[in-house]
Amino acid sequence: MESAILRKAHSLAVSLAREAGVMLLENLGKGLGVELKGEINPVTELDRRVEEFLVSRIAREFPGHDFLAEEQTTPEGDSEFCWIIDPLDGTTNYARGYPCFSISIALEQQGQALLGVIYQPATAEMFTVTKGGGAFLNERQIKVSKKTQALEQSFLITGFPYTLREPGVLERNLSRFRKFLARSFAIRRDGSAAYDLACLAAGRFDGFWEEGLSCWDTVAGALMVREAGGVVSDFGGESFNPQTSKTILAAGSSHLHKKMLALLRD
Repeated sequence: MESAILRKAHSLAVSLAREAGVMLLENLGKGLGVELKGEINPVTELDRRVEEFLVSRIAREFPGHDFLAEEQTTPEGDSEFCWIIDPLDGTTNYARGYPCFSISIALEQQGQALLGVIYQPATAEMFTVTKGGGAFLNERQIKVSKKTQALEQSFLITGFPYTLREPGVLERNLSRFRKFLARSFAIRRDGSAAYDLACLAAGRFDGFWEEGLSCWDTVAGALMVREAGGVVSDFGGESFNPQTSKTILAAGSSHLHKKMLALLRD
């Protein structure tokens, strides 16, 4: 993609994320309708409304581009460009009035992430990234934390999949959680994977792991961690691919990544 067009796409994504954030904050805690897509997987009216807003506005500026978004938008053409959108990552938090959620927008070209935006409306934190151009928080460049090399001193973050009630899933996830809880300094679970990855890129956390995420949860965040100097793989140590990987492991340093990987394999 030509640099001028990439700049236009980046600027548009930032602008629309801010507008979508206003929509979400205006309705936070108002008890708008909540439905269940799965036993413990909610969707709100705002998920769909924000998705429709983002897709329609981007399509106006980039006709012919494809879209893949969480609630209902799937690719219809064969464009080499695809916008991958999570209109509300952290729906459960949002539905309960807990202000920890984010909007994630990414643009891929032939399956390779070009740019990403993760916006946390409640804190007005705009995380942005472009491939080869670094990662930023409110226009200030960010880097992962490489100070923590020992697993015992690491500050970690994770999440649990919506499939927890399927046979074996709860036991598998609790087993991993127990291992890291026993070996790390502390663990958090905030309920928005995109925001978790953005915070890791900003050096707030040392490591992140989770299974069962979708590409709209991870495309922008994985690029952000890599551009901030971190390491991202699957639980097997293979390079993480948002489209095909079923698990994700990210860390600020390669040494800590190896320690976390060894614990996951144990």
